[in-house]
Amino acid sequence: MIPKLDGVIDSHCHVPVSGHGGRAPREPADDVLSRARAAGVRGFVVVGVGETTLEARDAIGLAQRHPDVVASVGVHPHDARLCDDTMVDELRALARDPRVAAVGEIGLDFHYDHSPRDQQRAVFRRFVGVARELGKPIVIHTRSAGQEVLEILEQEGARDLGGVIHCFSEDLPFARRALDLGFDLSFSGIVTFKTATAIHEVGRFVPKERYLVETDAPYLAPVPLRGKLCEPAYVVYTARHLAELRGVAPEDVARESSDNARRRFAGLG
Repeated sequence: MIPKLDGVIDSHCHVPVSGHGGRAPREPADDVLSRARAAGVRGFVVVGVGETTLEARDAIGLAQRHPDVVASVGVHPHDARLCDDTMVDELRALARDPRVAAVGEIGLDFHYDHSPRDQQRAVFRRFVGVARELGKPIVIHTRSAGQEVLEILEQEGARDLGGVIHCFSEDLPFARRALDLGFDLSFSGIVTFKTATAIHEVGRFVPKERYLVETDAPYLAPVPLRGKLCEPAYVVYTARHLAELRGVAPEDVARESSDNARRRFAGLG
């Protein structure tokens, strides 16, 4: 039984949870969202990224059917090698939908390097431009590339857009710089891992007006469910652990993080 925490928002999830890494059979998105609502989750930012624009279309469709869901669309750095002018044009058009609250996740991933780094950089910069054109915030993915991500954000004038560093996994100096650039920090299940001491430090430090919580479902299930297929309902574990780190009540984290998510992502009720 998931311990209910009313009012929390999952600020970054991939729904439905089917087919990711071959770890799960297809499951209706409505079932996944219903379980989360039963655990107290009151909003979802569903991220549509993939090798084509199909995931973006699915995310938007979900947001159109569910008033507590908004979408974010973009090109994950893993897929930068597949991104051409046609894909950019299609995603730009899709992102104009009023149920699309942000552009992303975009950024750099130098850990896996599934796409050449020059292509990652070019696609990242291009979608910062798309976000500026549309007047929407951006959702950042960064892994083993933190300093360069910040440099590109500075060079592209992303301070005017703002956004979220999703699945925060950097250190305190990075956090300070990202906050100064106008980006909020979103904590995933990683913050529940005992070895994530640098992230714990940031979780204690971040101002109450500048943090969110997320699952990144179907990845990174929090303790005590680590290793299982993650789903949006599990965001309550992340929120509870962050509350323990911050020395506040879980309800405080639910309220603060959700207020921050609503400010950042238009359309979340």
